[in-house]
Amino acid sequence: IGFTGVVRSAASAAALARLGITPRIADLDADVIADLPAADWLFHFAPPPETGETDPRLVGVLAALDAPPSRLIYLSTSAVYGDCAGRWIDEQESLKPKSARGHRRLDAERTTLAYARDHGIAAMILRVPGIYGPGRLPLQRLNAGTPLVQRDQSPYTNRIHADDLASAAQRVAELGIDGAAYNVSDGQPTTMTDYFLRCARLLGVPPPPEQPLAEAMQSMSPMLKSFLEESKRLSNRRLVEELGWRPQYPSLDSGLPASLAADLVVRAFSGAP
Repeated sequence: IGFTGVVRSAASAAALARLGITPRIADLDADVIADLPAADWLFHFAPPPETGETDPRLVGVLAALDAPPSRLIYLSTSAVYGDCAGRWIDEQESLKPKSARGHRRLDAERTTLAYARDHGIAAMILRVPGIYGPGRLPLQRLNAGTPLVQRDQSPYTNRIHADDLASAAQRVAELGIDGAAYNVSDGQPTTMTDYFLRCARLLGVPPPPEQPLAEAMQSMSPMLKSFLEESKRLSNRRLVEELGWRPQYPSLDSGLPASLAADLVVRAFSGAP
């Protein structure tokens, strides 16, 4: 079985090549996307543009395919559910995105399913929360001492280790039901403040100061702000019970140390400080 990865930078292409994946550099925002390789499975993990409420990148990719894949897997976000006031939710929850980011992803979900219906293929949706893992620990933010939300006011957030996201995507491609959506999380929701405090302890840096939620929201990036405005606890029961998937890192207790260990190995081999 051969794998091809479409990326936009030479550095990403080199990383794929080291894994034995054939790289292809392409600009998904170009007017014409030529010669996309045929595929039995197509994983579309590229995010939408950062503005608007649609996903023209996905539309362009699908239009450029010479032939449809047999299975199409789209990586969406849990932001399509909007704010759920901290409730446990599953894939039957109504879709009511609050942010423009959520609206873009919902548009892409609908585009994916419509393409699949029109071409007689299977399509599945992955609804993914915050992704962490090697190279994704927030050392720069922690070193900057950016304040956190006061811990008793920090809403629920959900996470998935990057390796577990990859294994879940493969399991859905193999066994997923046509038209189904799957929440891909470790099933152990916590809060953003708890996450950063755990990372600070692990990385050996001072914990950032805490401030009330309303005050913190004024200084946060739009991405972080959207996480804090949409409190929910994601159930991964469908993925676990229907497809037999099990996360390698079922909680931050195991996933964060493994991420740091992998970072240290990479630095040792690259000669980075």
